[in-house]
Amino acid sequence: MVKILNILKNTGPGILITAAFIGPGTVTVCLLAGNNFGFALLWTMLFATVTTIILQEMSARLGLVTGAGLSHAIRQSVHLSIIRYFVFALIFTGILLGNAAYEAGNISGTLIGIRMLAGTDTPSYMLNLLVYVPAFILLYFGTFQSIERFFIVLVVLMSLAFLATAIMSAPDFLPFLQGFKPSLPPESLLTVVGLIGTTVVPYNLFLHADIIRQKWQNVNDLPFVKKDTIIAVTIGGLISGCIIITGASFAGTAIKGISELSVPFTQMYGSAGKYLFGFGIFAAGFTSTITAPLAASLVAKGLFGWDSELDKNKIRIVWIIILTTGYILASVGYKPIEIIRIAQFANGLLLPLIAAFLIWVVNKKDIMGQFVNSTLQNILAVFVLIVTLILGMKGLGLI
Repeated sequence: MVKILNILKNTGPGILITAAFIGPGTVTVCLLAGNNFGFALLWTMLFATVTTIILQEMSARLGLVTGAGLSHAIRQSVHLSIIRYFVFALIFTGILLGNAAYEAGNISGTLIGIRMLAGTDTPSYMLNLLVYVPAFILLYFGTFQSIERFFIVLVVLMSLAFLATAIMSAPDFLPFLQGFKPSLPPESLLTVVGLIGTTVVPYNLFLHADIIRQKWQNVNDLPFVKKDTIIAVTIGGLISGCIIITGASFAGTAIKGISELSVPFTQMYGSAGKYLFGFGIFAAGFTSTITAPLAASLVAKGLFGWDSELDKNKIRIVWIIILTTGYILASVGYKPIEIIRIAQFANGLLLPLIAAFLIWVVNKKDIMGQFVNSTLQNILAVFVLIVTLILGMKGLGLI
């Protein structure tokens, strides 16, 4: 526990990226992946984690070298007016709609956690205020450092909750190892797409580039940035892997809805399992509830060239819209699973485009100087782009 805290204490913005992609959607998809396919899709999470590290490292490097975010770099690099307006509209609309859908799923997941912990039938719109109000206060008044420290505590506790459950499930060693050998069990393709889609999140590429200089300002800090990214994303991948392992320990048990996802926990821990899962999904939902609106506001800030001080009210309006829309959708009865699917659809549409822009920008010497991608980084990045393009086409139903 002390060692984990020391590691996370020395991390930077990477922990916000972990908090952003470990949301209720991740918990849902990972548990169902284990429940339906055992350990067979562990390789997918390994691939998704490595893919996320590759893309987030480029994003963080861009932010450190340029002192600006990905959206700002796109605005500076796209000069033809027609193309610029089209790209701006597509990115901003996609991020706005996608993050609003993610936010609804985040708040809905947090609500499930609250109900499990408190055992109350209080109307959703009232319980959701327990998420909306603290999130609003943190986003309005909180500094980066206070939000980061808050997330460190929640991520550590969430990690311990899911890690303990995975260990208690006592997975068989040989099948566990075989899970890292790429395979596609029958009817598993959509789950593979879901596992990758819920880990490689487009708005995180904007978020990381924008917040990196809150911790580091000098290009000489690049090794620390890379270390931070690798450690934080790896922790997120381990959490997701532990959730898959937990689901695999009860493979074959029918789980039809998000409210039944606590079954493996209750069967393992008895009545205490409900509270363990409740806290886990509460932490996952609450951390993501803050990062989704924050990322959307940073995208708008970079695309439209807003100043952090002069245009702070415009920036606030964006995250207030995302947070409030998520609250409303989560309170009027939309099913979390349906909301998450909408968000993943937006994810599939945007990810290839944003990944392509990121690769293009970090190869421009007039922007990155000597810190452009190496040949190996470009090979890995193009491979990732091809995979994300296939996933995007799959998400759109084109293949």
